[in-house]
Amino acid sequence: MTQWMVAVGPEQFRSERLYQHDQLEVPLPAVLPMAAGDPVALVTSGGTAGEPVVFGLARVVTPPYPIDRVPDDPDDDDAGLPAAMVVEYLSRAVDRPVPLADLALPDAMEFEAGDPAVLGEPAYGRIVEALGPRPSPVAPKREWLVSLDLPIEADSPAEAVRIFWTYVRQLGPAELPAFVSPRGDETAMRPYVLGAEHEMDPEEDE
Repeated sequence: MTQWMVAVGPEQFRSERLYQHDQLEVPLPAVLPMAAGDPVALVTSGGTAGEPVVFGLARVVTPPYPIDRVPDDPDDDDAGLPAAMVVEYLSRAVDRPVPLADLALPDAMEFEAGDPAVLGEPAYGRIVEALGPRPSPVAPKREWLVSLDLPIEADSPAEAVRIFWTYVRQLGPAELPAFVSPRGDETAMRPYVLGAEHEMDPEEDE
């Protein structure tokens, strides 16, 4: 079993902050000797300061496979083709990613999105420790109330609902603020946009 570090681009990381995914397809520069079950540390340069950050741990579900292959082409070498693999999250830190520079891993500091780096057990263990313990699958989770209120002009309730869902589909979490509060404490409600807490302009509430 080999421990890997793989980077994803800023846009893919942005999607991970907006939507909850159990699995992630990661682009690679070529077909590489990764095996199902190999642990992977996920890195991106899409942090707030533009510096590489670790945002999750995963394991390989589908080993690297070639993409855009030309069938029956004798000059088409699998090893040199762009590839992708599917990984499954073990833990996420998309809301509190750890700067790669803080982990003192000099052999893995410079690589482009998709380029992998092989990590030894000590380096991978350092990342695991930095991300903290995984949430217990049996521990009860706190309940949250999430709401989205939009003023809709329509001729009927049914039309208003259709227009509402159209707005949600077109604008999505990148533009529409979702209001979140712990169940039973609505006074603690906070707006979130782009997966992060958002300070509302008073005029936005009108």
